[in-house]
Amino acid sequence: MSQTLENRASPDAATQLDIYRRMVRIERNDEFTRTQIRRGRITAPYYSARGQEVIPSTLSNLMTDDDVICTIYRGIHDMVAKGMPLRPLWAEICGRIDGTCKGKGGPMHLTHPETGVMVTTGIVGSSMPIANGFAWASLLDGSKRVTVAYFGDGASNIGAFHEALNLASVWKLPVIFVCSNNGFAEHTRYENATSVDFISKRAIGYGMPGYTVDGNDPLDMYAHAHAAIERARAGDGPTLLECKTFRFMGHVFGDADSYMTKEEKDAALAKDPLVLFRQKLLDDGIATEEQLEEMKTSIEAEVQDAIDFAFESGYASVDELRRDVFAEEIPA
Repeated sequence: MSQTLENRASPDAATQLDIYRRMVRIERNDEFTRTQIRRGRITAPYYSARGQEVIPSTLSNLMTDDDVICTIYRGIHDMVAKGMPLRPLWAEICGRIDGTCKGKGGPMHLTHPETGVMVTTGIVGSSMPIANGFAWASLLDGSKRVTVAYFGDGASNIGAFHEALNLASVWKLPVIFVCSNNGFAEHTRYENATSVDFISKRAIGYGMPGYTVDGNDPLDMYAHAHAAIERARAGDGPTLLECKTFRFMGHVFGDADSYMTKEEKDAALAKDPLVLFRQKLLDDGIATEEQLEEMKTSIEAEVQDAIDFAFESGYASVDELRRDVFAEEIPA
């Protein structure tokens, strides 16, 4: 099993409500995205992270605006949780000029440095060495900035994972490696491709803490994320968090997910973290039904506004094909 965390931090009521708000923002944005694809208004690859909302929502609550993330093609939920504005996000998904990358990147290559979304990569596992670069920059400039590298369980089996963890440990980089272990590397079941029962065990070989976390429990996520971020800010080096979760959809939109059994999928849906956390907030008196419904309505309006903005935005001109490749002006 993984290491055991001591001195567990607990989120107060306001923090729990903020984590839930980020979760709803992810879920509503995901639902609206899949609806637009089904209606034929968007033609693009889309990798839903429905069911995995707790992980980035909790981490983002603990991160500052200066902290940065490097994520993967199933990473729109990481960006939404970090606070990325939805208008340029949707414009990029729709391939429009007002998108974060002028419509050139699409949903697999979103960036927004203003909110700390530094890169989205379509290459499995490449978020980790890139994150090391940002973390190294934090040491060079003397800031307390923390970098989070998001990746999936399949990426823990490639060379970049091992190289990145080793270097981060040697240099004591302020980086947190966050593995969303949803049990399926694309279409491959975890046990058919991974040699260890817990990915967190691999941290031992690189001299860093490694924890297996309930990625569907905001309180467990908060305790471990808090410890990892505090460790990074204090200059004590990296942490590996293996966050156990379950994605409700197939690998990519349209995937029949036949590699999941009906029983395990039904069991996961019955424990939807969004539904369970909502009920906890009500049971604990942290929020009322009216407050949560008002929150949901407000978020839906934000998403719809972003969709309207995106479809009103124009497409990039042909001249843009030559731009953003080389520097147009070389500093003196």
